[in-house]
Amino acid sequence: MRLAWADNVLSPICNFAELHGQARALDPLAAAVVAAGEAHVVEAALHAAQEGLIAPVLIGRRDIIDPICRAAGGTLPVIEAGTDDEAARLAVLEVQEGRARMLIKGHLHTAAFLHPIVRELHGSTRISHVFVGELSNYPRLLMITDAAINIAPDLMAKADILHNALVLARALGEQMPRVAVLSALEDINPAIVSTLDAAALAKMADRGHFGAALVDGPLAFDNAISLDATAIKGIKSQVAGQADILLMPDLVSGNVLYKALAYLANARFAGMVLGAGVPIVLTSRADSTQARLDSIALARVVHARTSN
Repeated sequence: MRLAWADNVLSPICNFAELHGQARALDPLAAAVVAAGEAHVVEAALHAAQEGLIAPVLIGRRDIIDPICRAAGGTLPVIEAGTDDEAARLAVLEVQEGRARMLIKGHLHTAAFLHPIVRELHGSTRISHVFVGELSNYPRLLMITDAAINIAPDLMAKADILHNALVLARALGEQMPRVAVLSALEDINPAIVSTLDAAALAKMADRGHFGAALVDGPLAFDNAISLDATAIKGIKSQVAGQADILLMPDLVSGNVLYKALAYLANARFAGMVLGAGVPIVLTSRADSTQARLDSIALARVVHARTSN
């Protein structure tokens, strides 16, 4: 299926409606859904299959999954797995044997889902997670990383996380992504390690370490997303006030920010894991069917746009 290219440059995707449109234009991708014994998980897989995004196989207890499928008005193939650990292991085997080209987290803990992936599918780059958000009062898609996998990354781990996020941003059509490396303030303070890391990453970017990207930091959250705040503080930056990517100082701050925006600002988020060689959809167990469907569409498009 031909994608929207112009002079070998990917057309930008600016919102989730465009994302779903791009995803529906592609052929369905074989996907393994791990620990699928929960209504939202099954409903998302059925909807994604109906939209032509994926050809899913559900992994888990058939006695739980089949009644949920029937209640949702559909049927999907099932691979029997008695435990979450077994389901995750069998999903990785589906990838290794070429029967699945996408992994989707169902109703299980992230650690159980990722353990065999890290052990068996981990490539040369660090695995990290990116949330892509659509906010009513922000003019572009906003990416938050890492809010799900890397707990307290050091400088070089942050460099890997940033590299992965840039792959995603470019796949969504951002030719020169703007990255705000966040801390609690915009000044360098040796007592706050994240300010030192931010400054180092910005200098690495200046020297071409991350390719075509604008990276600045340290920046506080308001400086990263508000041109008004930037002007009041007198910050001169090509990133401040218009960031595409927020590189978080640690998992806790990233997770709190993502959930605050989702629950208090009605932001719409899709999430996926990068660095494992196959697209991986990783959502919260509390996420809605729509959030899961958005994440599947994101992973489908990113896979297509990074496989050429």
